Amino acid sequence: MTTRDVPLGTVQIGICSGHVNYPLYIRSVPTQGELKFHYTVHTSLDVVEEKISGVGKALGDQRELYLGLLYPTEDYKVYGYVTNSKVKFVIVVDSSNTSLRDNEIRSMFRKLHNSFTDVMCNPFYNPGDPIQSKAFDSIVSAMMVQAC
Repeated sequence: MTTRDVPLGTVQIGICSGHVNYPLYIRSVPTQGELKFHYTVHTSLDVVEEKISGVGKALGDQRELYLGLLYPTEDYKVYGYVTNSKVKFVIVVDSSNTSLRDNEIRSMFRKLHNSFTDVMCNPFYNPGDPIQSKAFDSIVSAMMVQAC
């Protein structure tokens, strides 16, 4: 299966933990080509690390959480966001999706970060475990439907 076989309207979200880049949550709509998306998320983490290290040296601790467009490919645009605790969020959208503007992607990351914070505040959640919250999943699903 090539990336051209994946239908238009693809939105994919990945969340990875801080220093070890272990995936806490990965979701793809549609589920076709999910293995390629795992690869895209992991390769984009290298770009995130480069941006964090470059910004950290230049500005100290005054950094923007939203990293913007990490890199465009022929088929996708990959966006990044990093929390203060070094948790990395990655959103991948179709390059053909011109309806999503930068401020809408930023808003999606804010919603994702707020929902992630709610999961972390749950006393029954063990930090570092994969996220299996139904409330978090429903928020992510609503965001993905809105983005398509």
